Amino acid sequence: MPPNILFIMADDHAAHAVSAYGSKINSTPHIDRIAAGGMLLENCFCTNSLCAPSRATILTGTYNHVNRVQTLATEFDNRQLVYPQLLREVGYQTALVGKWHLGHGPSHDPRGFDYWEVVPGQGRYRDPVFIGMDGTETVRPGYCTNIISDLAVDWLDRRDPERPFCLLVHHKAPHRNWEPDDKHRDMYVDDDIPVPHTFTDDHSGHAAAARAARMRVDRDLTTNDVKALLPPHLDADEAALWNYQRYIKDYLRCVASVDDNVGRLLDYLDEHGLTDDTIVVYTSDQGFFLGDHGWYDKRFMYEESLRMPFLIRYPAEIAPGSSCAALAMNVDFAQTFLDFAGVPADERMQGRSLRPLLNGQDVEDWRQSVYYRYWEHDDSEHHVWAHYGVRTHDHKLVFYYADGMGLPGTSSSREAPEWELFDLKADPWELRSVYDDPAYAEVRATLLEELARVQQECGDRPWTPPGQDTTAQDEAGPIRRDGDGMDQRRDG
Repeated sequence: MPPNILFIMADDHAAHAVSAYGSKINSTPHIDRIAAGGMLLENCFCTNSLCAPSRATILTGTYNHVNRVQTLATEFDNRQLVYPQLLREVGYQTALVGKWHLGHGPSHDPRGFDYWEVVPGQGRYRDPVFIGMDGTETVRPGYCTNIISDLAVDWLDRRDPERPFCLLVHHKAPHRNWEPDDKHRDMYVDDDIPVPHTFTDDHSGHAAAARAARMRVDRDLTTNDVKALLPPHLDADEAALWNYQRYIKDYLRCVASVDDNVGRLLDYLDEHGLTDDTIVVYTSDQGFFLGDHGWYDKRFMYEESLRMPFLIRYPAEIAPGSSCAALAMNVDFAQTFLDFAGVPADERMQGRSLRPLLNGQDVEDWRQSVYYRYWEHDDSEHHVWAHYGVRTHDHKLVFYYADGMGLPGTSSSREAPEWELFDLKADPWELRSVYDDPAYAEVRATLLEELARVQQECGDRPWTPPGQDTTAQDEAGPIRRDGDGMDQRRDG
């Protein structure tokens, strides 16, 4: 029988808040169990550091210009083929519980699943509403992270033990506004969490886009985020530290609940003799700034936002306690799971199976760069400018084209285009762009060529100034017009 798949995904859980990744601020013993029994990917990245676009990429194995979920306001067209549907067609039992965040209604609800129960939108931490397959909305008393695991366990208990399963467990936590459960409410109450190395970054070494963003710990956290009014008589530095401690402690408390519930699911596999036959993955939909560069939130192509945790365990094939430094992406996940299941990937999928890397093979023709594009230009809350770029093992090139291109959820404002180049070996904190440094002229030229190459490879269209391209700016990529390349099959 092919392996079971248990895919656990948190929301906004940064890799540097996982102790297996060397976190200095908290411990995640149950998530670390996956790494201890399997492999940790050191360099796993998202193609767009935003919840809905990343989720669409994971499900479809395509970049956002293909699946068309480019912003939070562009809902998922569920005619598109998703990997659980392919698994279901060969006999897998498929289920999804928790956060969906890709729209609701007949055109946007999950497809390819025997069972799903999801929260509307972001959902809420306490007494959350869940939407069932028949459209019924149910308030479930309790704490969302626990309830999602309860639903997962209930479904596992009801499954057919003679058939493989693919279960997606999508937690809301630790998405803002960070409401801990009662068990972890008093964690860190007497502690001071260390601030990150770049906490006081003034962005003088960055493009103007970094200075324009509105997500600073010292001024842009709200009372909903920190749950209290700022005490009077604090100077600016004291206020920044006070905000940071309030925010980061609640964030880590939410992570602790996720970690406990990962332990529950791992224990279930052990107790029911499923561990050896089940692929277990823990990841997040993207990274997150934990005060890094003075920020919370994500969106930028800087490391803390771009990088995803990815820990995977499968005793039949993956050596325990192993790691891999190859460049992996969320666009690879769908093809990886299909490969393990022995199911051919759909021709539309754009990733590559990670299975050879997970088996410890040295793949000579593996990618040497990753491509990223953030489309939600200058949204009303965070004001992060649209950009794309390429990251290699040693360098990162970023282009802020700062144009919403008429996409939903974007601003009509435009800013002067700007470039950044970072030497990730000499400047791992990304504090100083060297794009205009003559010493990096050759590196810059090489990366510009690589950026053009990967855009052509994945079918994305480089930005051109309005009026200089005969193609409409909102046509972001070569989408087939015969139904937009969507799969027309419907579930029975």
